[in-house]
Amino acid sequence: MSGRYLLDTNIIIALFANETVIRENLAQVSEIFIPSIVVGELYYGARKSGRVLANLAKIDELVANSKVLGCDIETARQYGDVKNKLRLKGKPLPENDIWISAIALQYVLTLVTRDAHFQEVENLQTVIW
Repeated sequence: MSGRYLLDTNIIIALFANETVIRENLAQVSEIFIPSIVVGELYYGARKSGRVLANLAKIDELVANSKVLGCDIETARQYGDVKNKLRLKGKPLPENDIWISAIALQYVLTLVTRDAHFQEVENLQTVIW
């Protein structure tokens, strides 16, 4: 299972929970990326958790050892295109998920997620673990 993968928030949460299937699949891929939007969602989740410091430390370690992709003008273009196509189809997605989709499309990455709604995004390659 080689390839270039972008991780959604729910996959990283599963990784933090030490799910075997996630660890085994990640060990087989050639490149892994994390969207900055996902990092923000993780920090938000840590701040509202009962174990703030421990969770923040996990995120900080992950970020220090990962390739994090941020947003730029091309991401914004992709975002506008994706959001408009979803509007025309009558299939809205959460805003953060549109940004995550835009990054995956921009860098031609396969999005690893557990959210089926990403299948509504045209030309987005997804895999569910």
